[in-house]
Amino acid sequence: MRFVLIFGPQAVGKMTVGQELAKITHLKLLHNHMTIDPLVPLFGFTPEMWRLCHMFRKEIFKSAVCSNMYGIIFTTVWAFNKKEDWMNINEICQLFRAKGADIYFVELEACTDIRLQRNRTPHRLAEKPTKRNIEQSEQNLLESVKTDRLNSRQGEIKEKNYLRINNTYLNAEQVALKIKQTFHL
Repeated sequence: MRFVLIFGPQAVGKMTVGQELAKITHLKLLHNHMTIDPLVPLFGFTPEMWRLCHMFRKEIFKSAVCSNMYGIIFTTVWAFNKKEDWMNINEICQLFRAKGADIYFVELEACTDIRLQRNRTPHRLAEKPTKRNIEQSEQNLLESVKTDRLNSRQGEIKEKNYLRINNTYLNAEQVALKIKQTFHL
C-alpha cells in the first residue's frame, strides 16, 4: 500500500495534480472536497461539518489500507501554524504506518496571483461546488494568506519520502510525472 499526501494552499493545484497522478499510476484519488462538498449543504462550514468530514475520511482510509488497492492519494490544506492540523495529519499517517504502508509527502507551492487565477478555472469549479462563489472563495484564499502558514518552513517536514514542488509555472501533468519518477510509483 502506498499513501501519497499532496498538500499546499488553496488553488495551488492539489486536486488536478492528484487526478493526473492517478492517471499515470495505479493510485486512487481522494481529494479533500470529495468529503467536504457532500456535507456543506447539510451543515455549512461548521465545527460539526469538519468533525464529520474527519470521521468520514478516517473510515475511508481504514478501509483503503486493509484493501488490496495499490495505493491512495489524498489532497488537503495543512495549516502549519495550527496544532489540530498537525494532529490530523499524524493521525491519518498513523493509520497507514500501522499497516506498513509506504508514505509519500508532496508539498505544492505557487504564488498568490497564479492561485487566484487557478481559483476561477472551469475544472476547479466543476469539481468543487463550494468554490463556485468566486468572491467568497477568493476572500477566503486571501484571508488565509494573512492568518495561516500553508507551506512548511525548510526542514520542518521530517518524512523520508518528501518532495516540495513550486508549480507556479508547471502544469499538472509535469508535476505528476515528477512525483511518479521521484517516488517510483
